[in-house]
Amino acid sequence: SRPAAGPVRRCALRVSYVRATVSQAEATSSVVDGADRFRLSTVGPMPGAKTDKTRKGRGISAGQGATCGFGMRGQKSRSGTGTRPGFEGGQNPLYRRLPKLKGVAGGMPKGRTKFNTINVRDLASFAANEEITLETVRKAGILKPTGAMRELPLKILGEGDISSPLTVRAGAATAGAVAKLEAAGCTVELGVGVKQTWRNKNSRRARRAAMREAGELAGHMASTQ
Repeated sequence: SRPAAGPVRRCALRVSYVRATVSQAEATSSVVDGADRFRLSTVGPMPGAKTDKTRKGRGISAGQGATCGFGMRGQKSRSGTGTRPGFEGGQNPLYRRLPKLKGVAGGMPKGRTKFNTINVRDLASFAANEEITLETVRKAGILKPTGAMRELPLKILGEGDISSPLTVRAGAATAGAVAKLEAAGCTVELGVGVKQTWRNKNSRRARRAAMREAGELAGHMASTQ
């Protein structure tokens, strides 16, 4: 009989080639089993693990029908990416319906740790007149910061007591810790290692704070009422 012409002939040749390849892989897998399956000369994907990508829009004879399963109208039948991941047609999507956790667990930076903290009782092991910094505390084994914690400043908390005078250079300290350190004769320097953040000095909050310090806020409030 006369051979088929054009795309039909090429499609028939492609189907026969795929069938021959699959049958050859099945024959090879049936012969090669056990330890011989993983030799360098026989290793390869299992039969059926590798399939050719389906070519959409190549005619009815390609096997997907006239519209390839996409329908005739709508955004999903057009070319392109369609809708973005998570889009539910305009309704409130799932990632917005679910409740969120606060702080770091919810993805917000406000709950992150800002200091490496130790207590006053941890300083009792240092000798008199010794300088206390983040480096000396780390070398003494009191703190073992890792990752981003290594860049954070030191903060002194107020638990415990101390008797020897020290020179403390930290980023921050509680009021109780400062009182105990000064009572023991320690020299306290705060703000070491703290990164200064930019603040708008002309903002409404800054202006009201300056007026409050100058005692002008009460008069300003009385004059506006």
